[in-house]
Amino acid sequence: MPRVLPPKAMKHQAVSLKHADRTPIRYDTSDPGTGKTFVRLVHYAARRRRKGGKAKCMLVIAPKSLLKSAWADDARKFCPDMRVSVARADNRDEAFKADADIYVTNVDAAVWLAKQKKAFFERFDELVVDEITAYKHHTSQRSRAMAKVSKHFEYRSGLTGTPNGRSITDVWHQVYLLDGGQRLGPSFYAFRNSVCIPQQVGRNANAINWQDKPGAEEAVFGLLSDIVIRHKFEDCVDIPPNHQYTVDWELTKKQRDAYERMSRDQIYLSVVSAVKQRLSGVPADAIAINAAAVANKLLQISSGALYTTDDKFSVVDEERYEMIIDMVAQRQHSLVFFFWKHQRDLLVKHAAKAKLSYAVIDGSTPDKERDAIVARYQAGQLDVLFGHPRSIAHGLTLTRGTTTIWPCPTYDAELFAQGNRRQYRMGQKKKTETIIVVAKNTIEEQVYEILLGKNERMRNLLDLFGSL
Repeated sequence: MPRVLPPKAMKHQAVSLKHADRTPIRYDTSDPGTGKTFVRLVHYAARRRRKGGKAKCMLVIAPKSLLKSAWADDARKFCPDMRVSVARADNRDEAFKADADIYVTNVDAAVWLAKQKKAFFERFDELVVDEITAYKHHTSQRSRAMAKVSKHFEYRSGLTGTPNGRSITDVWHQVYLLDGGQRLGPSFYAFRNSVCIPQQVGRNANAINWQDKPGAEEAVFGLLSDIVIRHKFEDCVDIPPNHQYTVDWELTKKQRDAYERMSRDQIYLSVVSAVKQRLSGVPADAIAINAAAVANKLLQISSGALYTTDDKFSVVDEERYEMIIDMVAQRQHSLVFFFWKHQRDLLVKHAAKAKLSYAVIDGSTPDKERDAIVARYQAGQLDVLFGHPRSIAHGLTLTRGTTTIWPCPTYDAELFAQGNRRQYRMGQKKKTETIIVVAKNTIEEQVYEILLGKNERMRNLLDLFGSL
């Protein structure tokens, strides 16, 4: 194997590399944009070179959007003597048969991997799970599969800048994948009982909401202190500041009438349905799903559309999107997220009307086209990039732009935090802004308050991790 000098690590990355020398189990909760991928690749490559033919291969599991843009490209850049094979759903068998040092595959491949025989894993000794929060729900099929897969590896690393978006219990299965239950215990329910307090919701004895106990973050921090490494973005990179603020949106009369009518009708129907379901013995969690569906309907109509099915909708009002495109037109190279089809369609409609150059990335965008769009954006050829956060919030570098716009708030603190780091990251030379449009006197205000609360809880734990 040819000798290749390792690339120069930044000061905080050198600290992470020394931490990796001390423990085979690593839980890296550093902020997005601090170079977690670099650390894992460089450390693995150095160990493999030291051991020569005795070292085994690395398996990287990451969101689909990161397979090439973050892992394959970075491996070729930072470890050019390492051979990389990218295994997608359409070439998985072939990719794992290829002769390589690093194998990169997507999150949902866990189910396929769990079906492989023990001999399949004999060539591996290191596992890296990027955005490990994809496996935070311990009962999901892919999480159960990942628990079987992780046992085959001597070295294990979990990477995420957003470990506990909802509750401290989000951390349990992430850590279980790394240490098999040594630090937080082998039982999720025992862990939950120790860090949360059950609170009954309403009169139904089965409707329980688990609230984090005071001091739960500190307790978990103590148990994980030997494997956690964390770097705060602002402490690592000299970068102009980011300004985050909201822009109020007033519903038009037509939209307000539709919103109030939907609110009355949907809540009435939900209450009637809930009573009928309880009388027939339907579990409380099913009724909670009904309530969530009502909230989703209200969010959709406050954002401008009424859906009859997942794909069919009627536009109630589109002035919000005219305003957003006006904001885009006043700036250079903006990133605008969307959640629903009507938002995407209306944003594209008004961008075309304003004669702005634009592109769209969502779940239907092929990998090659996605890479080409990112290259065009970074070359300054696009006025605006529209993206669904699940397709664009992780891994991408979009530092040519300085403005990130959310047309409405989201419950998902992890996607929100990750999405906001696409422009505000290493390589950014200008001040950036993050704008969240919130409709006044609607459920959007409540969603934004919940989002802020989730971010605060997550930040409490991250601050503790950062004090190591």
